[in-house]
Amino acid sequence: MSKLVEYKGKKLLSTYGFKVPRGVLICSVDEVENAYALIGPGVLKAQVLVTGRAGKGLVRFIESKQKLLSNVRELLESKAGNLLVEELLYEEKLEIERELYAGVIVERQIGAPVFLFSSRGGSGIEQIARDYPESVYKSVVDPDKKAESANFIEGLEQTGVNSGICGAVAEAAALLTNCAIDMEAENLEVNPLVVTADGDVVAADCHLTVDDYAVFRHPEFNIKIARELGHPPTQLERIAWDVEKNDYRGTFYFIQLEMNFQKGQGYVGFHGAGGGGSMMSMDALDAYGYKPANFCDTSGNPPASKFYRAARIILSQRNIDGYFGSGSGVASQEQYHSARGIVKALWEVNPDFPVVLRLGGNGEDQAIRIMEEYTKPLRCKVRCFGKDISVSECAQVFDQLVKNYRQGGIPVEKSMENTHKKSYEFQTVSGGTVSFDYERCSVCANKVCIEGCSAGILQEYNSCPVLSISKDEAASGRCVECLVCEVECQAMGNGGGKVTLPLSGLEGVDR
Repeated sequence: MSKLVEYKGKKLLSTYGFKVPRGVLICSVDEVENAYALIGPGVLKAQVLVTGRAGKGLVRFIESKQKLLSNVRELLESKAGNLLVEELLYEEKLEIERELYAGVIVERQIGAPVFLFSSRGGSGIEQIARDYPESVYKSVVDPDKKAESANFIEGLEQTGVNSGICGAVAEAAALLTNCAIDMEAENLEVNPLVVTADGDVVAADCHLTVDDYAVFRHPEFNIKIARELGHPPTQLERIAWDVEKNDYRGTFYFIQLEMNFQKGQGYVGFHGAGGGGSMMSMDALDAYGYKPANFCDTSGNPPASKFYRAARIILSQRNIDGYFGSGSGVASQEQYHSARGIVKALWEVNPDFPVVLRLGGNGEDQAIRIMEEYTKPLRCKVRCFGKDISVSECAQVFDQLVKNYRQGGIPVEKSMENTHKKSYEFQTVSGGTVSFDYERCSVCANKVCIEGCSAGILQEYNSCPVLSISKDEAASGRCVECLVCEVECQAMGNGGGKVTLPLSGLEGVDR
């Protein structure tokens, strides 16, 4: 589920006529003077996707410009746990007479949105509903009908809302409901919904969650990544999302779990396939004291090119102590595609830490051979296993390799080089390029690229590989990006083939 930070949610509410506090967004200390001139004494709130911000020191009351400056500097330059604070909302301080709670939440049990209200406020709304049921009003919402304030009057009165403010609260309830339906919200909560000393009903805070698959219909959300990350997206997460959103073949999910760690602290680049198997694999690592720096899932039969991009992103994390890949162990996808994708990434990065993989499933024997033979020229130690080796055994091997590496290190060898001259090339569906150096291809004895082409779209002409289909057909998806043209060619042929798969932005990541 995708979430919007507070100020974005309030901005949407205000377009529906909902009253919100006057506020200004602060992203740097240079904006402090203007913010204080507009608001004066107020409340400073970190715009991070967590609950209980006040208890974490992320909501602060400000009495002077100097205090605003010092607090803005502190929050923007420091990290609260694993949270990166990039934006702050500075709002007027409200004179609050009463706190209420209002929300529209999709209930899966009944398959419909419901309006939920509490006259006692909403901190622990579930507990309030159990302990003080008379203070809670709940009503099923018809998404095909526009909500009117009159729909809510009777229910609100039953919770103890007095007649003096009931009309204004009912109007806010109708606006909230219509906004939630229009925004396709999984939940839209105003907590607290406050009644001020002047009798205004104002959204003092706002929480909006939207189904990832509805995001594309709502550019007004300005959501860059339709994932529930819990933090502002990192550069690697942005790169990974661009891969996923532009390539429908299989699943690729990547999220960074930890970013501020040093070498030797036991953080691992984790590459899973399937949720259950991935969880079991991470538990096996945990038993030896290792922690995932990221979570990654490539499942649903993605092509070798997608595996490559996933592995390349995982390997770009700074200070990891190793790369561990393991999923369900019974995957139906051909594991040699996975192996070729990871091998290409390892060739390019040439890491100095251990790599352990469990590629169980179809073609696992071939995958194991590819992983262990084709990575021998690299400086990293690579071990690969099939489904008959448990994840616990794989984690034990990984642990020993890491300890050996820490004790004495691994001699650095020169990584593979490829001085490649393009004689013939064509584009692929994910924006890649397959090219051949005919000086090398013409004297290649085995033409492994043609023999191993998964799609069977290459043929020999004048002792060199060419397409047997049009270049447009290859670019439309007939080339399945199996990476045989590079990986098998470099390892078993004469090194004339190369596959270039762009990862926009990755060149700027400092490993």
